[in-house]
Amino acid sequence: MIHNKHVDFYIDQYKKGKILFNDERIKLVEFLENHILQMDELFFDEDKIEKCITYINKYYFELQPFQKFLIAFIFLYEEEKLDDGSKLVSPYFNEFYITLGRGGGKNGLISGISNFMQTSYHGIDRYDISIVANSEDQAKTSFNEVYDMLVDNKLFVTAETPFEPFKVSKTEILNLDTRSKLRFNTSNAKTKDGGREGCVIFDEIHIYEDSKIVDVKRGGLGKVPHPRTFYLGTKGHIREGFMDALDNRATAILLGKELEDRLFPFICKLDKADEVNDSVNYQKANPMFHPPLCKYAHVLYKEVHGEYKKLRYNPSGRSEFMTKRMNFPEVDESKVLATWEEIMKTQRDMPDLTNRMCIGGVDYATVKDFAAVGLLFRVGEEYVWKSHSFVREAFLKKSAIKAPIREWHEQGYLTIVDEPSIHPQIIVNWFIKQREEYGLEKVIMDNYRADLLRPYFQDAGIEIEIIRNPRAIHDLLHPRIETIFANELLILGDNPLMRWYINNVAVKVNAATGKREYIKKDEFTRKTDGFHAMLHAIYRADEIQDIDYSEAFDLLETFF
Repeated sequence: MIHNKHVDFYIDQYKKGKILFNDERIKLVEFLENHILQMDELFFDEDKIEKCITYINKYYFELQPFQKFLIAFIFLYEEEKLDDGSKLVSPYFNEFYITLGRGGGKNGLISGISNFMQTSYHGIDRYDISIVANSEDQAKTSFNEVYDMLVDNKLFVTAETPFEPFKVSKTEILNLDTRSKLRFNTSNAKTKDGGREGCVIFDEIHIYEDSKIVDVKRGGLGKVPHPRTFYLGTKGHIREGFMDALDNRATAILLGKELEDRLFPFICKLDKADEVNDSVNYQKANPMFHPPLCKYAHVLYKEVHGEYKKLRYNPSGRSEFMTKRMNFPEVDESKVLATWEEIMKTQRDMPDLTNRMCIGGVDYATVKDFAAVGLLFRVGEEYVWKSHSFVREAFLKKSAIKAPIREWHEQGYLTIVDEPSIHPQIIVNWFIKQREEYGLEKVIMDNYRADLLRPYFQDAGIEIEIIRNPRAIHDLLHPRIETIFANELLILGDNPLMRWYINNVAVKVNAATGKREYIKKDEFTRKTDGFHAMLHAIYRADEIQDIDYSEAFDLLETFF
């Protein structure tokens, strides 16, 4: 079994009960002890580890035990014997996922590490490093920290100090010994090509809707020895984005299901929402709060605890506090249609629906962007929704929507229509095809485009029902919708598009009438068409009988 004193110390502190770990860090220790630390072909580069710690302690700040623990695994190496008899030494972990509560020092740590990796202490020439974030200001956070340190310590070349190791500008920091550059970028996949970096740091990953910028920037890795990637972020409210995918990957690693994955997941968060009521649990979300607290942590603790105390008088601030300080996304359940946990429970296998009775639903509010269609079935107490959507190509090109629409098109959840509009016949054709397999009784729609759709449905011989006042059914159906989600009665199959639609719905109480209305959380980046199509069908859900027409036909054949 391999050892490092910083790793041993941090784990020992937990085992002796001196500090608290959340569930993910407990699993991390088990994963490390059962697998990684048992591998004799691995070794900690003690020289690099100590030099990195000394460098950051001297020029940035005094490192805490959890930070030294992380640094040790950055310089954990694997020695491989190649076919020609030579040996190859490379970092065992080449990706690092670090997520913890705000104020935990993610950016400060990565500033020191990235600056150290530019130097001859790291020992790799032209080890360029890019910091990528959603905004220029955030991308410059770590860059500016390095810049300020070099200026404060006069470690850059000037006329008076011509032999210092760094050359600095407001956009690039160059180490003159290794020619390694530190730069910052914004997360625009269309304009940022992968270069020849040795390391890429992705900050604010909770904002990433997909992996496009990550794929682009990481595409340049591998041209320089010892490539590394860091993913930093505190949990956010974007679901099924890049961070959720990273969480799923981390979970598989921690459970021992992906032993060959070289991602190091350091995840700090509360395990349960009610843990916030005991301040000793803050350290689960923010390891800066491991006792004994340093001066920085002491000041931070007073600030965080003060914010918690104020929630008694400002309960609307709880969601932000839990998300950012406790790394535990929480929503105001009175303002959302369903929690993300409830939405994810719709991800169950579809039962066999062949020849079953169903009612269709349509949302066709505009012919210029989205249209949604679907079939609602009843199987026992459960509601089963089979759906599809249509999206105009021209709308996508100018839309602010960041969801992976084209990916969903390739996966068959929607169809991109390259036409001036989404023609009514496209909608009706979908139902005609479904009618061949299922017992379609009728289709429910609102009155916005009913006149446009009606003749096409009539020509197809499909009965329609029009909801004259669609907003009125929101409050009427809300108790049923709440019951459906609370009791896990909705089955969507594995349909990320429908989960996105539902997660985009907010509940607004009309101040004048006291009635609830379903609105978009954001008018420009969210769509809810698929949910409203389902809502229209649920309006007549009581008319759906749990009948398999094929069984009825078999019974008729028996008697006749």
